[in-house]
Amino acid sequence: MSNIHPTAIVETGAKIGENVTIEAYAVIKGTVILEDNVVIKSHVYIDGHTTIGEGTTIWPFASIGTKTQDLKFRGEKTFVKIGKYCEIREFATINSSCQENSVVQVGDHCLIMASCHVAHNCVVGDHVIMSNGAMLAGHVIVEDHAIIGGVTPIHQFSRIGRYAMVGGFSRVTHDVPPYTIGAGSPYKLGGLNIIGLKRNHFAYEIRKDLYKAFKLTYRSGLHLEEALEKVENEIPLTPHVQHWVDFCRNSKRGLIGLQGAFQEQEEEIEELLEENV
Repeated sequence: MSNIHPTAIVETGAKIGENVTIEAYAVIKGTVILEDNVVIKSHVYIDGHTTIGEGTTIWPFASIGTKTQDLKFRGEKTFVKIGKYCEIREFATINSSCQENSVVQVGDHCLIMASCHVAHNCVVGDHVIMSNGAMLAGHVIVEDHAIIGGVTPIHQFSRIGRYAMVGGFSRVTHDVPPYTIGAGSPYKLGGLNIIGLKRNHFAYEIRKDLYKAFKLTYRSGLHLEEALEKVENEIPLTPHVQHWVDFCRNSKRGLIGLQGAFQEQEEEIEELLEENV
């Protein structure tokens, strides 16, 4: 049995699981799926081909599954999938996707705080925390256990690595490597997210190896591919170190904090060449 308030609008075709609560004045469109034990608070609006996973709670005035804000959208069939046991707080907006059969996905056990935004074609992993007012532009990927501070925009096509912690009021324009901590505008990396790794029971040896990988990548002065080769040759390739290498090597937008360093190196080389001409 489910508890649906008489003023809620649940259109014909919507699939409602067991023990679902839908409070007053919520609107559930006919293409929506609410799995077991979902709680929809008052004045929530859920549209599109949207699935809300078991045990998730959506708080007042959140808007889920509405049309993408991408101007390239031409009416394709797209999807939103919210995982299990998430908390989506007041005034959060999660748009639908763009391109036929594409999906906006939020994993399990996520906390998306008030006034956050998740745009088209985004993928958010498990156990992610987005603090109040954090905003994901289109095609952003946020890996498992990442934390994004309040009022922080993430540029389209950027990635936030697993267990990374992005400080509030930052501006993220490129990929943030996993296991790191940083903040600011322009964004500056502070090093490894040591406290976060300890809280998640990362062994000392793993933290030490990740620190070596970070230093080789960001503090050695080597170009990225050279640094990653040294990581592979000098550090045991545990799954976490391998993930570091793969994330960095597969970056399409570039790793945050490295572009400027390489630009400075190239400018210094050009100055030396000019002096010797």
